Amino acid sequence: MSIFGKMQKKRWVRRLSVYVIDAAIVLVAAFCSLLMMTWGADFRFIEHGAVWIWMCANVAFALALYTGLGMYSMGFSSVGMPEAMRVVVSSALIGALNVLFVLLANLINSAWVSVNGFSYTVMVIYSMLLLGMMGCFRFSKRGLRSVRRFLHSMTAKNEKHVMIIGFNDDAFTLIRSIAKNEKSRYKPVCILDMDEDCIGKRLDDVRVVGTIKDVKLFAKRYNVDEIFIAISSAEKALIRVILQHCQGCSCQIKLLPELNELTGGELSVAKLRPVDIADLLGRAQKQVNLDEIMGYIEHKRVLVTGGGGSIGSELCRQIASHNPAQLIILDIYENNAYDIEQELKEKYPNLNLLTLIASVRDQGKMRDVFATYRPQIVFNAAAHKHVPLMETSPNEAVKNNVFGTLNVARAADEFEAETFVQISTDKAVNPTNIMGATKRICEMIVQTLGRHSKHTNFVAVRFGNVLGSNGSVIPLFKKQIEHGGPVTVTHKDIIRYFMTIPEAVSLVLQAGAYAKNGQIFVLDMGEPVKIYDLAYNLIKMSGLEPNVDIQIVCTGLRPGEKLYEERLMAEEGLQKTPNGLINIAKPLTIDEENLWTMLDSLYEAAYSETDRMKEWVKRLVPTYTIDKRDGAKEILEKQAELADQEAAVTVG
Repeated sequence: MSIFGKMQKKRWVRRLSVYVIDAAIVLVAAFCSLLMMTWGADFRFIEHGAVWIWMCANVAFALALYTGLGMYSMGFSSVGMPEAMRVVVSSALIGALNVLFVLLANLINSAWVSVNGFSYTVMVIYSMLLLGMMGCFRFSKRGLRSVRRFLHSMTAKNEKHVMIIGFNDDAFTLIRSIAKNEKSRYKPVCILDMDEDCIGKRLDDVRVVGTIKDVKLFAKRYNVDEIFIAISSAEKALIRVILQHCQGCSCQIKLLPELNELTGGELSVAKLRPVDIADLLGRAQKQVNLDEIMGYIEHKRVLVTGGGGSIGSELCRQIASHNPAQLIILDIYENNAYDIEQELKEKYPNLNLLTLIASVRDQGKMRDVFATYRPQIVFNAAAHKHVPLMETSPNEAVKNNVFGTLNVARAADEFEAETFVQISTDKAVNPTNIMGATKRICEMIVQTLGRHSKHTNFVAVRFGNVLGSNGSVIPLFKKQIEHGGPVTVTHKDIIRYFMTIPEAVSLVLQAGAYAKNGQIFVLDMGEPVKIYDLAYNLIKMSGLEPNVDIQIVCTGLRPGEKLYEERLMAEEGLQKTPNGLINIAKPLTIDEENLWTMLDSLYEAAYSETDRMKEWVKRLVPTYTIDKRDGAKEILEKQAELADQEAAVTVG
């Protein structure tokens, strides 16, 4: 017999045993109800055949009723109010039917009723006994588990008191899942909710004691170790409010997972996740028009340069889900390229996937890739992005970022790709570092090629920091917290715009649908966030006290680092696209002849390993302020001046 057949047999044996026990309960309840009326002194009623017929008829009716009410489809380990209501309703119906039986029998022959021991009192006692015995049987497993759970809690040494925020179905499911696990170290001690009207109500014996405004008070009163927020992770704004109220607590905080993470599984403590820094941004995930993305990605050959990086790999994931004819991953670092290749092969076994190890600096190789595979859509994510590292290696930044982009863009134009999307950055605006300045040159190249290309729509997409990317501070903060600190922030007033990697990439994909004439698209990243506040909140959400358990140390601005990042230059304005989250920067006038002449000179300077590369770049990007450690004060003053200019720009 197969394993499936054995499981089916075991299930039917278990169900048959429940039928037998239910039949025995009905017989015992009926017998005891008649016995109680004789006070145990007279057993002559068992001699009457009518009594046995009545009891057998009750067994048949009860089993049929229980089946009809679905009482044999419920598991004994998860019984609750719905199952209790079925037991009550079935017992009431059986009692009512028997009372009706006595009434009719009295109308026909009252002597027959009295001789056999039937009466209204017997039927009421019978239904009550049936209710009690059936309830005890159905709830026996849960009762035993509660007893064991109580005994375990009395002897447990490391039990954790849990506060649950949210009076809803998810909170109830969470409490029940904890109760089911007899060895769980968690003990729900109280519930808080946003609504004052819920105070005093209970979920499975756990009481709502107050609102979220009082979280610090009740966390202390109930010696809370952890806080479980039973609210969907999608409700970012509400979660941020709750997290703000939790800031004074030295408790670890966990959230419900996203709904898609619960598919096929029941909510449990194991599926709760720690608070992520994205939760502190307090805004919902930015939405995109998937139909627009599908319209130009589906059935197309797509090339992603830098496909193994944090942005490039997420581009590959989202492109793979939109049914391309072929996805080509190109990267110079084989380990990252291999990782994303294996991930996509496992998730999309039918995907036409090709991984190439190559450098965008190699002009001949880029032409060969385009000539051989003829990509129709190109996402150029290959770049050196670490600001401090590029400050000490400016020639490498120029070689890779500027001329790597130029090689890929020219090949896309020559071999008639339909769309070329350049990944840019807000650091390209009034740059104070070589990385941002090289990205500004890339934007100029894209704008210039886009104005003249007959076959390819060029676009550059500019956005700020992405949470969890290779260049993000967040992974560094987490690692520093894990090692006991200190958490290092360059400046207490430094601010940045933030997006999650998936939402930034999805907007990049949609921007490609609007690409034309070398436009620069600027993503709406919401309000800027203080890095110091992110570090502070991340420590708090880890259940630690900032500057007590974990020190926050300001180390000073690094070479090339700004206090803030602008999204557009002073002479640019913003124009909305059909997607209100993607804006178009007003194109700047570029002296194209001078651009190409300067690029030739820049190429020679970079490969001659000049030690004056930053001065060469400034000739091409006049808004670039070269950061010198002894001129840091002037840089800050310059940034403040540029910020005033930007504020005066009317954004259209």
